[in-house]
Amino acid sequence: MFKRIKEDIDMVLELDPAATSQTMVFLTYSGMHAVWGHLIAHWFYKHRMFLIARIISQTIRFFTGIEIHPGATIGRRLFIDHGMGIVIGETTTIGDDVTLYQGVTLGGTGKEKGKRHPTIEDKVLVATGAQVLGNITIGEGTNIGANSVVLKNVPSYSTVVGIPGHIVRRHGKRVPTDTLNHNNLPDPILNKILELEKEITQFKEKERNEVKDGSHI
Repeated sequence: MFKRIKEDIDMVLELDPAATSQTMVFLTYSGMHAVWGHLIAHWFYKHRMFLIARIISQTIRFFTGIEIHPGATIGRRLFIDHGMGIVIGETTTIGDDVTLYQGVTLGGTGKEKGKRHPTIEDKVLVATGAQVLGNITIGEGTNIGANSVVLKNVPSYSTVVGIPGHIVRRHGKRVPTDTLNHNNLPDPILNKILELEKEITQFKEKERNEVKDGSHI
């Protein structure tokens, strides 16, 4: 356990420029507190002491704003940045060196039994507000853009954005027909407004030309 704590502290110092000392990280980083509390809750869960496990997980949720079901399986060096509002479901599996930002949900899609939450492979980054739902696999090294909703398997080393999530890059190369950046998510409402604005402008221009030509009634 002490080795795991030191490993996590060193990881945060390496990844977060705001972290300036081991003492600061140990005392103030709620994402690490949530992970450490989960390790304890998970031990009780594996030994079928479900009530104690849930009490621990809910206590951690109260203090950190991060809800990790004690049944979830979490790898090493999970970096939860800020973390408020994160939800990780019971059958979720998370690999090593994964990064989650605030508001992320790794959840289910209904009342299925068995494996019903995502598998997140190593070195995946899930940005703010993203939702990864159902028994799907997010491949190693994938980046999921902020506020995306991912409902299908994603191959390794992809970049996913949008609602529903779609792949815009693979292995660092842009997927043909897509022109989106990781931090520039599609906005269908804005796109529709811009289309209507363009049509109105064209209609007004046509009307002005008709008046100018004397053909307007």
